[in-house]
Amino acid sequence: MKQIILDSIPFQPDRNQLLKKLHIQADSEDGAQLLEMIEHAEKIGKPKAMYTLSSINDKHEEFVVVDNVKLSSRVMRVNFADINRVFPYVVTCGRELYEWAAGLEDMLEQYWAEVIMEQALAAALRYFYSHLEKEYRLEKFKSMNPGSLEDWPISQQRELFQILGNVRELIGVELTESCLMLPMKSTSGILFQTQSNFENCQLCPREDCPNRRAEYHPHLYDEKYKAPVL
Repeated sequence: MKQIILDSIPFQPDRNQLLKKLHIQADSEDGAQLLEMIEHAEKIGKPKAMYTLSSINDKHEEFVVVDNVKLSSRVMRVNFADINRVFPYVVTCGRELYEWAAGLEDMLEQYWAEVIMEQALAAALRYFYSHLEKEYRLEKFKSMNPGSLEDWPISQQRELFQILGNVRELIGVELTESCLMLPMKSTSGILFQTQSNFENCQLCPREDCPNRRAEYHPHLYDEKYKAPVL
């Protein structure tokens, strides 16, 4: 297993987008304060990503084995049916922004910092995807994320981090006892090459989700992913 670290990711906050999202005028008192925070965040921000090119060692009805680590998910088993390699990953806004934000006392500034960190995470994801496309000539790929579906619970973050190695030491991301990540503006998962249009959202019934990328299909699990009755 080779760990690849991406720690020179450019971060140039989109000031106009941030002002618009936060409903702040640039020439206002709040605008001046926000722009000062953005400038500081741009100086210290170091979003990062790490991943491995991992082998699928074995496949069973309800789980797969990736780099000798068991991942329990029927949906994953079906999605990985025709492939032998995957890309476990963690992408983060970076410890630097997280610790800066944690030191803010004003609740409004804390919220602004959170939105800035979201931009840093988005920048890191774009860089990560572009890197994979160029490095491995991936034309189409999708991702599964622990906790996005009941089928692959958030507790399996532990197994994902086991595959990746010392994530805290390498890019500053750690797991809490409840398997949430710190910094909070981090994301993890397993990326895989596919020709399908799979999205976690297609199997998730949660209504009014701000991050929904695809319509929920209530019969999709039974039609495509349910284990056959013997």
